[in-house]
Amino acid sequence: MLHINKIKQNKEAYISLLKSRNFDATELFDLVLSLDKDRRSTQQDTDKLLAKGNQLAIQIGEFYKSGESKKAISLKEESLLIKEKSKRLQLKQSELEKEIENILVQIPNVPHSSVPSGNSDIDNIIIQDVKILPKLSSEAKPHWDLTSKYGLIDFELGNKITGAGFPVYVNKGARLQRALVTYFLDKNISAGYSEFLPPHLVNKESGFGTGNLPDKEGQMYHVHDDDLYLIPTAEVPVTNFFRDSIVENLPIKCTAYTPCFRREAGSYGKDVRGLNRLHQFDKVEIVQIQHPEKSYKTLDEMVSHVANILDELELPYRIIQLCGGDLSFTSALTFDFEVYSAGQKKWLEVSSVSNFESFQANRLKLRYKDNQGKNKLCHTLNGSALALPRVYAALIENNQISNGIKIPKVLQPYTGFDLIK
Repeated sequence: MLHINKIKQNKEAYISLLKSRNFDATELFDLVLSLDKDRRSTQQDTDKLLAKGNQLAIQIGEFYKSGESKKAISLKEESLLIKEKSKRLQLKQSELEKEIENILVQIPNVPHSSVPSGNSDIDNIIIQDVKILPKLSSEAKPHWDLTSKYGLIDFELGNKITGAGFPVYVNKGARLQRALVTYFLDKNISAGYSEFLPPHLVNKESGFGTGNLPDKEGQMYHVHDDDLYLIPTAEVPVTNFFRDSIVENLPIKCTAYTPCFRREAGSYGKDVRGLNRLHQFDKVEIVQIQHPEKSYKTLDEMVSHVANILDELELPYRIIQLCGGDLSFTSALTFDFEVYSAGQKKWLEVSSVSNFESFQANRLKLRYKDNQGKNKLCHTLNGSALALPRVYAALIENNQISNGIKIPKVLQPYTGFDLIK
């Protein structure tokens, strides 16, 4: 959520930058600043009344002490009127604050100045690309055929017990999944991230803190009786560890493995076949809480970290900078990673690494103290390191040979085997 003081200071610049994501904030900014002016005026009137009421209370006490009861009673009547008026003003102020927040939560994060304008993913910019793609035999198969042939994943069983988009991993298929999770966590821990195992359900305050609510309410599974939400990513609970906090010793680096749950309403067709899009999937997340002056250097480091993992997995990938129209609601700058799926002959997104600047921190009230001891908003960043389904799909498709599926060397200590046959 944008901070209203930042809007006052940077109104025209923010309007211009938000246009790169096809969002015209002019009217909303004018409205929220007008309401804030009214709120501040109401606050001043309230403060004056409260100060006057305090003075009257002192005078009333002095009159009672001196035996001037009539004067005290007269002032008490005036004091009651002041209290009633101040209550009305406080109610008005509360209503104005609520109206301001209702407007602010509609406004997406301001894109970084480097974000290109654009309407959708076709306007994204490839900033690093692989030159040589893997070539497979004419008999090469997509992953849904491979998982069936080698007994790795049972999509029909998942459909039977839950529904489409909930696969069951079997035998070596399950071991490969577990190996990827452990490998990702080990890589993150070796890079200085602390491992957490958070809850898989969160309350509404947590969803709001990271910007998932109300923006993506329709995409999240909701447990109505308890008013809890299944997490769409570990970013939500992990970032909320620091809600309503003043933190020290930045940066704070966290990693977590969790299942993720997304309704993906309206998803259908060949692009969601097999592991391409699931309602439940596993992901290892990295989250950093950082000083504002260092967050963009940190973003570069996180991008390099994800690239290193994909290099070790020997997966061909490209890095894409998202245009304004393809940015998430909360992001100021995002880089996506896509791996090449040789069996499908297409690119699959496996990671998004983003800097949210202070957008989430303002919602979370996540702060640090500057050199003068003043509370300032932190910057938050997160990335997938990595999301498993499409990594899994590309890995088995790209490594298929005539008598099985080769396991990359880096994973063999985790799987305990070097070939699925």
